Amino acid sequence: MTEHTTELTTRDGETLSFRCGEDQDIVTAAEKADIYLNAQCHSGVCGACIARRDAGDFVLEGYSDDALGAADREQGHVLLCCTRPRGDMRLALPYERGLIRSEKMPVRNAGVVAKTYMTPDTVKFELQLEATEDGTLSLDFEPGQFVQLGIPDTDITRPYSLANAPSWDGTMELLIKLRPQGQFSTWLHDTAEPGSTLALEGPFGTFVLRDNGLRPRYFVAGGCGIASVISMLRRMAEWQEPHPVKLFFGLWNEDELFYREEIEALAADYPNLDYRICITEPGDRWDGCRGSAIDAFTQALAAETDEPDIYICGSPGLIDGIAEVADAHGIARDKLIYERFLASASATQAARCEIT
Repeated sequence: MTEHTTELTTRDGETLSFRCGEDQDIVTAAEKADIYLNAQCHSGVCGACIARRDAGDFVLEGYSDDALGAADREQGHVLLCCTRPRGDMRLALPYERGLIRSEKMPVRNAGVVAKTYMTPDTVKFELQLEATEDGTLSLDFEPGQFVQLGIPDTDITRPYSLANAPSWDGTMELLIKLRPQGQFSTWLHDTAEPGSTLALEGPFGTFVLRDNGLRPRYFVAGGCGIASVISMLRRMAEWQEPHPVKLFFGLWNEDELFYREEIEALAADYPNLDYRICITEPGDRWDGCRGSAIDAFTQALAAETDEPDIYICGSPGLIDGIAEVADAHGIARDKLIYERFLASASATQAARCEIT
Protein backbone atom coordinates (compact mmCIF):
# COMPACT_ATOMS: atom_id res chain seq x y z
CA MET A 1 0.00 0.00 0.00
CA THR A 2 1.39 3.37 -1.03
CA GLU A 3 1.55 5.80 1.90
CA HIS A 4 1.96 9.56 1.99
CA THR A 5 2.68 12.10 4.72
CA THR A 6 -0.30 14.11 5.90
CA GLU A 7 0.44 17.33 7.78
CA LEU A 8 -2.30 19.09 9.73
CA THR A 9 -1.92 22.64 11.05
CA THR A 10 -4.29 23.80 13.77
CA ARG A 11 -5.77 27.27 14.11
CA ASP A 12 -3.19 28.15 16.78
CA GLY A 13 -0.25 27.08 14.61
CA GLU A 14 0.50 23.61 15.97
CA THR A 15 1.43 20.88 13.46
CA LEU A 16 0.60 17.17 13.50
CA SER A 17 2.00 14.69 11.00
CA PHE A 18 1.23 11.03 10.21
CA ARG A 19 1.23 8.58 7.34
CA CYS A 20 -1.91 7.82 5.34
CA GLY A 21 -2.34 5.10 2.73
CA GLU A 22 -4.03 5.75 -0.58
CA ASP A 23 -6.82 3.35 0.39
CA GLN A 24 -7.37 5.15 3.75
CA ASP A 25 -9.27 8.29 4.60
CA ILE A 26 -7.47 10.89 6.68
CA VAL A 27 -9.69 10.53 9.78
CA THR A 28 -9.04 6.78 9.98
CA ALA A 29 -5.30 7.16 9.43
CA ALA A 30 -5.11 9.86 12.09
CA GLU A 31 -6.87 7.66 14.65
CA LYS A 32 -4.38 4.87 13.99
CA ALA A 33 -1.73 7.42 14.96
CA ASP A 34 -3.68 8.26 18.17
CA ILE A 35 -4.88 11.58 16.77
CA TYR A 36 -8.63 11.90 17.27
CA LEU A 37 -9.88 14.70 15.03
CA ASN A 38 -13.25 16.35 15.12
CA ALA A 39 -15.34 13.81 13.19
CA GLN A 40 -18.70 12.18 13.66
CA CYS A 41 -20.46 10.28 10.89
CA HIS A 42 -17.34 8.99 9.06
CA SER A 43 -19.43 8.90 5.87
CA GLY A 44 -19.40 12.43 4.44
CA VAL A 45 -22.87 13.52 5.47
CA CYS A 46 -22.43 15.51 8.68
CA GLY A 47 -19.61 17.90 7.72
CA ALA A 48 -17.89 17.77 11.10
CA CYS A 49 -14.44 16.95 9.70
CA ILE A 50 -14.17 19.91 7.33
CA ALA A 51 -10.69 21.30 6.71
CA ARG A 52 -8.89 23.41 4.12
CA ARG A 53 -6.47 21.75 1.72
CA ASP A 54 -3.33 23.86 1.34
CA ALA A 55 -1.29 21.44 -0.78
CA GLY A 56 -1.34 17.93 -2.21
CA ASP A 57 -3.33 15.75 -4.58
CA PHE A 58 -6.25 13.69 -3.34
CA VAL A 59 -9.46 11.89 -4.19
CA LEU A 60 -12.67 13.16 -2.55
CA GLU A 61 -15.58 10.76 -2.76
CA GLY A 62 -18.90 9.87 -1.16
CA TYR A 63 -19.88 13.18 0.42
CA SER A 64 -23.15 15.11 0.70
CA ASP A 65 -23.48 18.54 -0.91
CA ASP A 66 -25.19 19.69 2.30
CA ALA A 67 -22.09 18.76 4.28
CA LEU A 68 -19.62 20.25 1.77
CA GLY A 69 -21.32 22.88 -0.32
CA ALA A 70 -20.15 24.80 -3.38
CA ALA A 71 -18.93 27.73 -1.26
CA ASP A 72 -16.84 25.34 0.86
CA ARG A 73 -15.31 23.68 -2.20
CA GLU A 74 -14.50 27.04 -3.79
CA GLN A 75 -12.45 27.88 -0.69
CA GLY A 76 -10.51 24.62 -1.00
CA HIS A 77 -12.29 22.77 1.80
CA VAL A 78 -12.54 18.99 1.98
CA LEU A 79 -14.11 16.47 4.34
CA LEU A 80 -11.32 14.46 5.94
CA CYS A 81 -13.41 11.30 6.26
CA CYS A 82 -13.86 11.28 2.45
CA THR A 83 -10.37 12.38 1.47
CA ARG A 84 -7.80 9.84 0.27
CA PRO A 85 -4.33 11.19 -0.54
CA ARG A 86 -2.53 10.74 -3.82
CA GLY A 87 0.60 12.43 -2.55
CA ASP A 88 1.87 14.27 0.52
CA MET A 89 -0.80 16.66 1.80
CA ARG A 90 -0.99 19.79 3.94
CA LEU A 91 -4.31 20.76 5.49
CA ALA A 92 -5.46 23.51 7.85
CA LEU A 93 -7.86 22.67 10.68
CA PRO A 94 -10.33 25.35 11.84
CA TYR A 95 -9.78 24.70 15.54
CA GLU A 96 -7.05 24.71 18.16
CA ARG A 97 -4.69 21.88 19.13
CA GLY A 98 -6.30 21.63 22.55
CA LEU A 99 -9.51 20.28 20.96
CA ILE A 100 -7.74 17.25 19.47
CA ARG A 101 -7.63 14.18 21.69
CA SER A 102 -4.88 11.58 21.88
CA GLU A 103 -7.14 8.75 23.05
CA LYS A 104 -10.68 7.56 22.50
CA MET A 105 -13.30 9.27 24.63
CA PRO A 106 -14.48 7.11 27.58
CA VAL A 107 -18.15 6.18 27.89
CA ARG A 108 -19.98 7.17 31.09
CA ASN A 109 -23.46 6.57 32.45
CA ALA A 110 -26.03 9.27 33.12
CA GLY A 111 -29.42 9.10 34.82
CA VAL A 112 -32.54 10.84 33.58
CA VAL A 113 -33.65 13.58 35.98
CA ALA A 114 -36.52 15.09 33.99
CA LYS A 115 -37.96 15.56 30.53
CA THR A 116 -40.06 18.67 29.98
CA TYR A 117 -42.08 19.33 26.82
CA MET A 118 -41.46 22.95 25.93
CA THR A 119 -43.55 22.53 22.76
CA PRO A 120 -45.25 19.34 21.52
CA ASP A 121 -42.01 18.33 19.76
CA THR A 122 -39.27 20.13 21.73
CA VAL A 123 -38.00 18.56 24.94
CA LYS A 124 -35.75 19.91 27.65
CA PHE A 125 -33.87 16.78 28.76
CA GLU A 126 -32.07 16.91 32.11
CA LEU A 127 -29.45 14.35 33.10
CA GLN A 128 -27.18 13.59 36.03
CA LEU A 129 -23.80 12.00 35.40
CA GLU A 130 -22.82 9.05 37.51
CA ALA A 131 -19.51 9.41 39.33
CA THR A 132 -16.38 7.81 37.89
CA GLU A 133 -14.33 5.29 39.87
CA ASP A 134 -12.33 8.13 41.40
CA GLY A 135 -15.51 9.95 42.44
CA THR A 136 -15.54 12.58 39.69
CA LEU A 137 -19.01 13.87 38.85
CA SER A 138 -18.27 16.69 36.45
CA LEU A 139 -17.93 16.65 32.67
CA ASP A 140 -15.02 18.77 31.48
CA PHE A 141 -16.40 20.56 28.42
CA GLU A 142 -16.26 23.89 26.65
CA PRO A 143 -19.52 25.83 26.18
CA GLY A 144 -20.85 24.99 22.72
CA GLN A 145 -19.76 21.33 22.71
CA PHE A 146 -22.01 18.28 22.48
CA VAL A 147 -22.29 14.73 23.79
CA GLN A 148 -23.35 11.44 22.21
CA LEU A 149 -26.26 9.77 23.98
CA GLY A 150 -26.92 6.04 23.55
CA ILE A 151 -30.33 4.38 23.47
CA PRO A 152 -30.27 1.75 26.24
CA ASP A 153 -29.65 -1.84 25.12
CA THR A 154 -28.69 -0.77 21.58
CA ASP A 155 -25.61 0.54 19.79
CA ILE A 156 -27.55 3.56 18.48
CA THR A 157 -26.20 6.96 19.50
CA ARG A 158 -27.25 10.52 18.74
CA PRO A 159 -25.44 13.85 19.30
CA TYR A 160 -26.97 16.69 21.31
CA SER A 161 -25.58 20.02 22.47
CA LEU A 162 -25.26 20.93 26.12
CA ALA A 163 -27.31 24.01 27.03
CA ASN A 164 -25.90 24.45 30.53
CA ALA A 165 -22.64 26.14 31.41
CA PRO A 166 -19.88 23.86 32.75
CA SER A 167 -20.30 22.93 36.39
CA TRP A 168 -18.82 20.55 38.95
CA ASP A 169 -21.99 18.68 39.91
CA GLY A 170 -22.50 16.61 36.75
CA THR A 171 -25.93 18.04 35.90
CA MET A 172 -26.68 18.52 32.20
CA GLU A 173 -29.43 20.18 30.20
CA LEU A 174 -30.11 19.40 26.54
CA LEU A 175 -32.72 20.66 24.09
CA ILE A 176 -34.00 17.97 21.74
CA LYS A 177 -36.27 18.31 18.72
CA LEU A 178 -38.38 15.16 18.37
CA ARG A 179 -38.26 13.71 14.87
CA PRO A 180 -41.11 11.58 13.46
CA GLN A 181 -40.01 7.93 13.51
CA GLY A 182 -36.66 8.96 14.98
CA GLN A 183 -35.09 6.18 17.00
CA PHE A 184 -33.82 8.35 19.84
CA SER A 185 -36.93 10.54 19.64
CA THR A 186 -39.15 7.48 19.99
CA TRP A 187 -37.21 6.23 23.02
CA LEU A 188 -37.24 9.69 24.60
CA HIS A 189 -40.97 10.18 24.05
CA ASP A 190 -42.20 6.66 24.84
CA THR A 191 -39.73 5.16 27.31
CA ALA A 192 -37.41 7.64 29.01
CA GLU A 193 -38.47 8.60 32.53
CA PRO A 194 -36.76 9.83 35.70
CA GLY A 195 -34.46 7.08 36.90
CA SER A 196 -33.70 5.71 33.43
CA THR A 197 -30.00 5.29 32.66
CA LEU A 198 -28.23 5.76 29.36
CA ALA A 199 -24.68 5.85 28.06
CA LEU A 200 -22.96 9.15 27.37
CA GLU A 201 -19.78 9.84 25.44
CA GLY A 202 -18.11 13.20 25.08
CA PRO A 203 -17.61 16.06 25.01
CA PHE A 204 -17.08 16.58 21.28
CA GLY A 205 -17.08 19.49 18.89
CA THR A 206 -15.10 22.63 18.11
CA PHE A 207 -17.94 25.14 18.10
CA VAL A 208 -16.55 27.02 21.09
CA LEU A 209 -15.84 30.60 22.10
CA ARG A 210 -12.73 32.18 20.62
CA ASP A 211 -10.59 34.73 22.39
CA ASN A 212 -10.38 37.68 20.00
CA GLY A 213 -10.14 40.46 22.56
CA LEU A 214 -13.19 42.59 23.29
CA ARG A 215 -14.72 42.54 19.82
CA PRO A 216 -18.54 42.42 19.78
CA ARG A 217 -20.01 38.93 19.61
CA TYR A 218 -23.06 38.15 17.49
CA PHE A 219 -24.88 34.84 18.01
CA VAL A 220 -27.43 33.52 15.50
CA ALA A 221 -29.40 30.35 16.28
CA GLY A 222 -32.29 28.50 14.71
CA GLY A 223 -34.53 26.12 16.68
CA CYS A 224 -32.65 23.78 19.02
CA GLY A 225 -29.40 25.32 17.78
CA ILE A 226 -30.03 27.74 20.65
CA ALA A 227 -28.63 25.11 23.04
CA SER A 228 -24.97 25.59 22.08
CA VAL A 229 -25.36 29.37 22.06
CA ILE A 230 -27.12 29.48 25.44
CA SER A 231 -24.27 27.46 26.96
CA MET A 232 -21.82 30.07 25.70
CA LEU A 233 -23.93 32.99 26.89
CA ARG A 234 -24.43 31.43 30.32
CA ARG A 235 -20.67 31.10 30.75
CA MET A 236 -20.17 34.70 29.61
CA ALA A 237 -22.84 35.85 32.07
CA GLU A 238 -21.21 33.90 34.93
CA TRP A 239 -17.93 35.66 34.24
CA GLN A 240 -19.64 38.96 33.35
CA GLU A 241 -17.49 39.23 30.25
CA PRO A 242 -17.44 42.81 28.93
CA HIS A 243 -18.06 42.10 25.23
CA PRO A 244 -21.10 43.75 23.61
CA VAL A 245 -23.35 40.78 22.76
CA LYS A 246 -26.29 40.37 20.40
CA LEU A 247 -28.44 37.22 20.10
CA PHE A 248 -30.75 36.48 17.15
CA PHE A 249 -32.98 33.45 17.83
CA GLY A 250 -35.04 32.42 14.81
CA LEU A 251 -38.24 30.34 14.64
CA TRP A 252 -40.88 29.96 11.93
CA ASN A 253 -43.97 30.74 14.02
CA GLU A 254 -45.15 31.30 17.60
CA ASP A 255 -46.18 27.65 18.00
CA GLU A 256 -42.49 26.72 17.85
CA LEU A 257 -41.48 29.26 20.49
CA PHE A 258 -39.62 27.96 23.53
CA TYR A 259 -36.96 29.21 25.94
CA ARG A 260 -38.27 32.77 26.00
CA GLU A 261 -38.33 33.01 29.79
CA GLU A 262 -34.82 31.56 30.04
CA ILE A 263 -33.47 34.10 27.56
CA GLU A 264 -35.21 36.96 29.37
CA ALA A 265 -33.75 35.80 32.69
CA LEU A 266 -30.28 35.56 31.16
CA ALA A 267 -30.53 39.08 29.76
CA ALA A 268 -31.62 40.39 33.16
CA ASP A 269 -28.50 38.85 34.72
CA TYR A 270 -26.19 39.91 31.88
CA PRO A 271 -26.82 43.54 30.85
CA ASN A 272 -24.41 43.31 27.91
CA LEU A 273 -26.82 40.93 26.16
CA ASP A 274 -29.19 42.43 23.60
CA TYR A 275 -31.49 39.78 22.12
CA ARG A 276 -34.09 39.38 19.38
CA ILE A 277 -36.49 36.44 19.20
CA CYS A 278 -37.42 36.45 15.53
CA ILE A 279 -40.58 34.87 14.12
CA THR A 280 -40.52 34.51 10.35
CA GLU A 281 -44.28 34.05 9.97
CA PRO A 282 -45.73 35.91 12.98
CA GLY A 283 -49.38 36.13 13.94
CA ASP A 284 -51.17 39.37 14.76
CA ARG A 285 -50.46 39.05 18.49
CA TRP A 286 -46.70 38.54 18.26
CA ASP A 287 -44.97 41.37 20.13
CA GLY A 288 -41.37 40.54 19.26
CA CYS A 289 -39.18 40.77 16.17
CA ARG A 290 -41.22 40.17 13.02
CA GLY A 291 -39.16 38.52 10.30
CA SER A 292 -36.28 36.07 10.15
CA ALA A 293 -33.12 36.00 12.23
CA ILE A 294 -31.26 36.82 9.02
CA ASP A 295 -33.35 40.00 8.62
CA ALA A 296 -32.62 41.10 12.18
CA PHE A 297 -28.93 40.26 11.83
CA THR A 298 -28.74 42.30 8.61
CA GLN A 299 -30.18 45.37 10.30
CA ALA A 300 -27.87 45.07 13.30
CA LEU A 301 -24.73 44.53 11.22
CA ALA A 302 -25.51 47.58 9.10
CA ALA A 303 -25.48 49.71 12.26
CA GLU A 304 -22.36 48.08 13.76
CA THR A 305 -19.23 50.22 13.97
CA ASP A 306 -16.83 47.36 14.86
CA GLU A 307 -16.50 44.05 13.02
CA PRO A 308 -18.01 41.41 15.33
CA ASP A 309 -17.19 37.78 15.84
CA ILE A 310 -20.17 35.89 14.40
CA TYR A 311 -21.31 32.54 15.82
CA ILE A 312 -24.04 30.62 13.95
CA CYS A 313 -25.78 27.39 14.90
CA GLY A 314 -28.55 26.08 12.66
CA SER A 315 -29.45 24.81 9.21
CA PRO A 316 -27.25 25.19 6.11
CA GLY A 317 -29.77 27.74 4.83
CA LEU A 318 -29.35 29.88 7.94
CA ILE A 319 -25.56 29.70 7.73
CA ASP A 320 -25.50 30.51 4.01
CA GLY A 321 -27.88 33.44 4.55
CA ILE A 322 -25.75 34.92 7.34
CA ALA A 323 -22.59 34.32 5.28
CA GLU A 324 -24.02 36.27 2.34
CA VAL A 325 -24.87 39.24 4.57
CA ALA A 326 -21.46 39.12 6.24
CA ASP A 327 -19.71 38.95 2.87
CA ALA A 328 -21.58 42.07 1.72
CA HIS A 329 -20.05 43.85 4.73
CA GLY A 330 -16.54 42.62 3.96
CA ILE A 331 -16.54 39.71 6.44
CA ALA A 332 -15.33 36.54 4.70
CA ARG A 333 -17.00 33.19 5.30
CA ASP A 334 -13.83 31.76 6.80
CA LYS A 335 -14.12 34.37 9.57
CA LEU A 336 -17.45 32.95 10.72
CA ILE A 337 -17.70 30.35 13.49
CA TYR A 338 -20.57 27.99 12.75
CA GLU A 339 -22.17 24.65 13.35
CA ARG A 340 -24.64 23.03 11.01
CA PHE A 341 -27.60 20.76 11.70
CA LEU A 342 -28.18 18.36 8.81
CA ALA A 343 -31.08 15.95 8.39
CA SER A 344 -29.30 13.88 5.75
CA ALA A 345 -26.88 12.15 8.10
CA SER A 346 -29.67 9.84 9.23
CA ALA A 347 -33.11 9.16 7.89
CA THR A 348 -34.51 9.43 11.36
CA GLN A 349 -32.51 11.96 13.29
CA ALA A 350 -30.89 15.31 12.63
CA ALA A 351 -27.11 15.28 12.66
CA ARG A 352 -24.68 17.76 14.05
CA CYS A 353 -22.11 19.47 12.05
CA GLU A 354 -19.28 21.78 12.22
CA ILE A 355 -17.68 24.83 11.90
CA THR A 356 -15.08 26.80 10.11
